Amino acid sequence: MKFALVTGANKSIGFEVVKQLAQKGIYVYLGSRNLENGIEAIGKLKAKELNNVEVIQLDITDDESVIKARKEIGKKTKVLDILINNAGIYGGYPQTALDSTIDQFKAAYDANIYGVVRVTQAFIDLLKKSAEPRIVNVSSSQGSITLHSDPTYKYYDYKGVVYLSSKSALNMYTVVLAYELKNTNFKINAVCPGYTKTDFNGHRGPGTVNDAGKRIVKYALIDNDGPTGNFFSEENNPETGEIPW
Repeated sequence: MKFALVTGANKSIGFEVVKQLAQKGIYVYLGSRNLENGIEAIGKLKAKELNNVEVIQLDITDDESVIKARKEIGKKTKVLDILINNAGIYGGYPQTALDSTIDQFKAAYDANIYGVVRVTQAFIDLLKKSAEPRIVNVSSSQGSITLHSDPTYKYYDYKGVVYLSSKSALNMYTVVLAYELKNTNFKINAVCPGYTKTDFNGHRGPGTVNDAGKRIVKYALIDNDGPTGNFFSEENNPETGEIPW
């Protein structure tokens, strides 16, 4: 049996990813900042007869919480096969280059990039023990500098400097991490789930959590011939999925 950890997974896309992985027979640790919310989410999954799931209290913005989660999971398994860095925030409004506050940037970066670094570094030893380690950093096509420099891009006018720049930073972390582990069996990619109808965006997105989950799970389960260090958004490129940085 393979083991996976999904951060920010008590609802929306993260919850759907846990469900889909569990349906494929993977044992999934559901990371939730609020333990009660995580317990409630686990109850919903077990009601669907998905018993290969377990909640882990995990606040990715808190060093002690991450260390504690690593210790707890380390007591249960010596190997982690899949890490999905899903947790993140938008950063509030407004998000113009001239009006966004430093506090907004700090909060968004703490969750969207520093949190990913914290969790990845904490769990990398367990991942290295897997025969087929996979890391998916849940990004956004909004973090593509190439696309956001193109006036013909369909979301060109959807500018939000705090969120967009945090995802661009996450993308670079993905590139460098994949480079450093290029001579191993690791497959590390940034994946945009698409503009999905969730609490994150006030339920404005047209996509479904089911489709978003499938896009993430796809790259969590790629074989050893699959890509690494790439950026995917099937919403923007239905043919190959790959989009420019």
